[in-house]
Amino acid sequence: MTDETAIPATEAETLRPVHEKIETYMESLISGDHDPVLLEMESLAKEHDFPVVGRLVGNFFKFLAKSIGARRIFEFGSGFGFSAYWFSLGMNGGELILTDGSKTNISRAQKYLARVERKCDFQFHFAWSQDVFRAAEGDFDIVYNDVDKADYLEVWEMSRERIRPGGYYVADNVLWYGRVAAEKVEHDIEPGWTETIKEHNALIFADRDFDVFINPSRDGVLVARRK
Repeated sequence: MTDETAIPATEAETLRPVHEKIETYMESLISGDHDPVLLEMESLAKEHDFPVVGRLVGNFFKFLAKSIGARRIFEFGSGFGFSAYWFSLGMNGGELILTDGSKTNISRAQKYLARVERKCDFQFHFAWSQDVFRAAEGDFDIVYNDVDKADYLEVWEMSRERIRPGGYYVADNVLWYGRVAAEKVEHDIEPGWTETIKEHNALIFADRDFDVFINPSRDGVLVARRK
């Protein structure tokens, strides 16, 4: 449901679109927030080598939610709630649906987010994300995709029609630690994942119903706005 696999050091990883020092500088501009919940989540991620989006991308998620007054967000793959934490900071009412295939992750997300000051309702699902999405009714302001990369195309296809006009489809890891630009991929996490991500990205950029942009921070975040 969510990718907890540590990424091995490879030549592809050297294809970093934003220099580490630049990202560190940008993070310093938002480092004044010392919310104990955020600090604990960051500590857990570091301790367990869990790939969270980090403050820089998290702040971007907050911005996206605020920019459209998001009141309904669905997450495909929520981990222990780090991305939901940031999305919720940009909301003013409504609901944020978290899904994950790990009972431990969902339990941690419930405990962390219960301590967050927010104006939205969290819904937690220990289940297959696609099943939860099919069972949910209505459209969404934001759909966030961070499941196993083999499922990226399926998630896009099933969610694109359920994003309201002006809403966002957001996908993490779309640069896949530089693998999408490598001439030859020798160390993919799973066979075919890089090609799936490349196909996912190309398909969305070719979709005339969406305006699309990739924020190159960290591992690349694709944002597609439904026209």
